[in-house]
Amino acid sequence: MFDPDGYAFGISNGGHVRFRILGPIDVENDLGEKVTPQALKIRSLLALFCMHAGHVVSPSRLISALWAGTPPRTASTALQVYVSKLRGQFTRAGASPALITTTSSGYMMRLDEHTLDLTLFESNAVKIQQAMDADRTQDAARLLSESLTLWRGTALADVRTTPALDGFAQQLDERRNALHEQRLTLELRLGRHTQLLGELYGLTQEHPMWENIHACLMIALYRSGRIPECLAAYQRIRQTLHDELGMEPCNRLRNLHRAILAREPWLDDHSRLLSSAYAS
Repeated sequence: MFDPDGYAFGISNGGHVRFRILGPIDVENDLGEKVTPQALKIRSLLALFCMHAGHVVSPSRLISALWAGTPPRTASTALQVYVSKLRGQFTRAGASPALITTTSSGYMMRLDEHTLDLTLFESNAVKIQQAMDADRTQDAARLLSESLTLWRGTALADVRTTPALDGFAQQLDERRNALHEQRLTLELRLGRHTQLLGELYGLTQEHPMWENIHACLMIALYRSGRIPECLAAYQRIRQTLHDELGMEPCNRLRNLHRAILAREPWLDDHSRLLSSAYAS
C-alpha cells in the first residue's frame, strides 16, 4: 500500500532508512530519528548517490560535481573520507553496511531494503501512464495526487548551490509542474472543480505567471458559477504578464477568455480534454 509518510512497504522492526530528495534532503530511520548529514559537501555527495541509485558512479564524476569542475589536489582523499563518514553514519542509523559499495570503477548506492522518494516517484509515473493509456481517469488522478504528496518543496532545496545538483533538481521540478497540470486537468474532467478552487488559488499566487494553472482556475470558477471571479483571474494574469514581461497572454488563454465571454457549451462538458478544447 502507498505510504506517503513512510515510503516503505511492510516495514520490519529495524533496518530501513528513508531517503528523501524531493524537497530538502532528509534521512530518517525506523525510530523516527533524523540522520541527515549536516556538512554541505557530504549532503551533496548523498544527493549524487541518490540521483544514481543502483548505478556505479566514478570517483572522477563525483569529484567534478562536488567541486564544480575545479577540485583541489586533495579531492580524492576528501572524497574517500566523505564516503566513509556517510557509511558510518547510516550504519549506525540501522542501514545495511552494503548501502554504499565500492566497485572497481567507483561507488554504488544499493537501496535494497531502504527507500528513496525519487524511486517511488519514478515507479508511480509508470503506473500513471498505464492508467492514462487504459482511460482509467480516476485511477490516474489518484496516482497523480499520491505522487505529489512525495514532494516537500523544490527538489534538493538545500544543495542547489552545486551546479550539477541544481541542473538535476530543475528537471525534477519541471516534472512536478507537469504532474500538477495533468492532475488538475483530470480532476476537472471528473467534475471536481469546486474542490480544486482553494488549491488553484494557492498555486496561482505561488506561480503568478503560470498560464496553464490560471486556465484551470478560470475553468473551475466558471463551472462553479463564479463568472466575475473567473474574468478577474484572467485580467490578473494579463496585467502580471504585461507588467513583468511586456507580453499578452498566450493564444490558448486568450481563446479561453473569449469562450467564457461567449459561454461556449464545451466549458461545461467535463468529459472533454481541456488542452484540446481551448487550444484552437
